[in-house]
Amino acid sequence: MATDKNILVKGIKYLGGALPLLFLGPIVINNAFTNEKHPYYPYVLALGIVIAFAAIFLIYKGINTMVKSLFDGDRKG
Repeated sequence: MATDKNILVKGIKYLGGALPLLFLGPIVINNAFTNEKHPYYPYVLALGIVIAFAAIFLIYKGINTMVKSLFDGDRKG
């Protein structure tokens, strides 16, 4: 069983991209809830939710890619 290092690095990059979003999403959502009277409240809240879901998706994609590189490294296709 061999590990495909290129795919493993790709998975680590996905996780590295998710890391700032993990902090940014809750900060934006919290900022939206503290300024509920502002006219841009729904847009800022929607942006925070999209950022949070993007972080979750990148974590899923990164872990899935890393597992694929570890267990499917010897099979091409």
